[in-house]
Amino acid sequence: MRSVGVEEELLLVDRETGEPRALSTAVLAAASDAPGGHDDVFEAELQKQQVEFATRPQTSMGDLADEIRRWRAEAARHAEGLGAGVAALATSPLPASPTIGSGERHQWLKEHFGLTASEQLTSGCHVHVSVESDEEGVAVLDRIRPWLAVLLAMSANSPFWQGEDSGYGSYRSRVWGRWPSAGPVEVFGSADRYHEQVNDMVASGVLLDKGMIYFDARLSVAYPTVEVRVADVCLDAGSTALMATLVRGLVETASRQWKDGEPPARHSVALLRLAAWRAGRSGLAEELIHPGTMRPAPAETVIRALFDHVRDALEDNGDVAFAQERLAALLRDGNGAAVQRKLLAQTGDLRAVVADCVRRTAA
Repeated sequence: MRSVGVEEELLLVDRETGEPRALSTAVLAAASDAPGGHDDVFEAELQKQQVEFATRPQTSMGDLADEIRRWRAEAARHAEGLGAGVAALATSPLPASPTIGSGERHQWLKEHFGLTASEQLTSGCHVHVSVESDEEGVAVLDRIRPWLAVLLAMSANSPFWQGEDSGYGSYRSRVWGRWPSAGPVEVFGSADRYHEQVNDMVASGVLLDKGMIYFDARLSVAYPTVEVRVADVCLDAGSTALMATLVRGLVETASRQWKDGEPPARHSVALLRLAAWRAGRSGLAEELIHPGTMRPAPAETVIRALFDHVRDALEDNGDVAFAQERLAALLRDGNGAAVQRKLLAQTGDLRAVVADCVRRTAA
């Protein structure tokens, strides 16, 4: 069974005002000083108003969900001692003035990318799934391309930007798309072709290194995994575990297709970009672009199509019941964007929205 690991980026906010606070250095110091130390779990992100954690590789989705909840709670505990909270929000609902980290890498990004870097206070969720080789990994990347926008729609959790409703379910995806290496990519066909393109992109001088290959899904730079990076950080930890479950299903399904000689769909990057825009705009509230037909279809129909596409792999992994339960909850309760908008409608106050999301994150 393939192992799965998750990286989540969390927003650090003032517990009283709900505004982002540049406390990552202090939170990381508190984590380092904790009994047993958490240096291998938490790390800094581009902005000081963020902190990231990474789970261990897991094969049980229940164990993965437990670990996600554990590290969210630990991050909240470390922040609480500083008068702050952590929120699994992909953008700040309240106006923010991000503070880029002082490290050499972060300063290079600030110098070379200007406002793209300075305004990039966004939080994503990255899912790593093990593969046996780069050749298998690239075969998987080629075959999961049409389904990535569906994951974005399901995870959408960033409706507000600088104190206003953006009109999008995932405005993070629009802000993240400003990076020159971000977004969907073409079919590569082989590991050699993938690495050739990555090397050419770095050699162009636009990117600092291979860590700046921000494809929606890529071969991990550090681990023998496929890394799916398209999703917003999810408000609910159970939704993160659902993302991981479906990504593992997609990877396993794509690998089987490759081994059976089934070619990848040849949807153009232009169409995939439209599908991603539609997913970021609509979330689950309107139609999405169906990965099979590349035509509009109700969001629930598209999600059911994703489940059907990976069902055999889910069954073999023992994940069907968990996936069905979480999908039903998602369709019933909505994604993070829907929850945030509902909270605003109830309270009329973005600060109250942030406070509720802090509570949900630490729960």
